[in-house]
Amino acid sequence: MNGIEFILAGMLAAATPFLLAALGELVVERAGVLNLGVEGLMALGAVIAFIVVYHGGGHFLGFVAGGLGAALLSLLFAFIVLGFRANQVATGLAIGILGQGLSALFGKSYESLTVKGLPKLGIPGLSDLPVIGGLFVQDIAVWLSLLATLGVWFLLAKTKAGLVIRAVGENPKAAHAIGYSVIGVRLAAIAFGGLMAGFAGAYAAVIYTPLWADGMIAGRGWIAIALVVFGTWLTGRVFLGACLFGAVSLMGLAAQATGVDLPSQLLSSLPYLVTIIVLGIISADRRLLKLNGVASLGEPFER
Repeated sequence: MNGIEFILAGMLAAATPFLLAALGELVVERAGVLNLGVEGLMALGAVIAFIVVYHGGGHFLGFVAGGLGAALLSLLFAFIVLGFRANQVATGLAIGILGQGLSALFGKSYESLTVKGLPKLGIPGLSDLPVIGGLFVQDIAVWLSLLATLGVWFLLAKTKAGLVIRAVGENPKAAHAIGYSVIGVRLAAIAFGGLMAGFAGAYAAVIYTPLWADGMIAGRGWIAIALVVFGTWLTGRVFLGACLFGAVSLMGLAAQATGVDLPSQLLSSLPYLVTIIVLGIISADRRLLKLNGVASLGEPFER
């Protein structure tokens, strides 16, 4: 398998933690809330899922437990920013630190332990194609993440609920004036974002890299937040961005396998360098950001 085949085969799996967390954050930001605690939510979901799977609970139960654990922590964020109208940036950072601290505490006795991953499922015919065949051989969680992408797109673009979410994010006072509960919509969006971040962490810990190590999320939550801006708050672009960052995260391994003589630290930093470059390019296009941005993002709602 050459470098291109290796990257294509692993791209979707590498992209899945980014994608799941970014989809959740996309819904949160569409509702007008900025949650910077995604990294901590992913870390908490990861350790809970790992503990459940390690003790024989199974991957499904591990995902459910990890998602619910992160969702509960996100509700603490919601209670503070919605109930007390606290600064969303500061609160999100605090929640992120809390989540990472809890993950280190709960995972201390599981350091370097492993669990069994999931088998890969191929699409007959497509998985045998040359070069791109590896794209069609993935575990069930990757296939479900693709369905989740379609689900979030359909929710935001084609349903009344999605219209309400977007209205709350754009003009919460107008949405309140016509009878919609801004607090209720934002609370549901925050809980969904926490659930998806927990799923993302669970995938990273029990399927993609089925072992526990403190700090294993390694900035994926921050990249997920950046992906929402990268995708200009559009589901399809968020998906493409996740695939891009998934491919970039594998380039270091592919380069080492082909004998490229570059420092391993530089290769492992590629996703973060690409994040900085891409955000710089997108931020220069003010028209694009203004066209698709959320008007009331980060602003507390007051009746």
